[in-house]
Amino acid sequence: MKSVTRASVVAGTAASAVLLLSAVPAFAHVSVSPEGEAAKGGYATVNFKVPNERDDASTTKLEVTFPADQPLASVMTQPVPGWKAKVTKTKLKKPLEIHGEKIDEAVSKVVWTADGKGIEPGTFQKFPLSLGQLPEDADQMVFKALQTYSNKEVVRWIEPQQKGQEEPEFPAPALALTAASDDHHGGAASDDKAAAKADAKSGDKEESASDSDSSDTTARTLGIVGIVVGAAGVAFGVLAGRRRTA
Repeated sequence: MKSVTRASVVAGTAASAVLLLSAVPAFAHVSVSPEGEAAKGGYATVNFKVPNERDDASTTKLEVTFPADQPLASVMTQPVPGWKAKVTKTKLKKPLEIHGEKIDEAVSKVVWTADGKGIEPGTFQKFPLSLGQLPEDADQMVFKALQTYSNKEVVRWIEPQQKGQEEPEFPAPALALTAASDDHHGGAASDDKAAAKADAKSGDKEESASDSDSSDTTARTLGIVGIVVGAAGVAFGVLAGRRRTA
């Protein structure tokens, strides 16, 4: 009886452990977040954060695929030490019009490949990108990411988060988009206006100071002329007096 009871306890404990493990969400996954905010219709710098989930292998490659229904005309990489980046573009069926120019291709994929040790166990790496213009009619952008390890294992972070459901086992990186601002370029125009106003005020002050200096100079000149004329009059009077005496 005791052996049967012990076996039942062990089996129950193992089953509970399996249930607990399956209920734990995947915290360490490839994610994307903006530096500051990513406003609709604007430009943003974002970071793809890649943690290493293995104890016996390093991450040596990251492949990020962009959503085809949300094409971006501008995607720029930032150099990451120890990694090489390759940007792939695809022809668009419907050209984009940005700043009065038609764009007939957009970035569809960015691949980073390690030329060194890669992301070693117990560490993570950020991969920055400059993106624009962001969609104006969406609340988020969902990417697909493939993480390759040095042992040739590939983890596919491609499952979108469904509204009202638990996080999937391999969630796809999702970039949340905020409400569009008056200036899509992060307030640069307002800063320029403020600078222009400051310059105008400074110019007015300089002009006033210049006018004041000019008035002071004129007054001084007239004063000197008056003194000279007065001295000449006195001298003339003295000479006239002497002549009369003589």
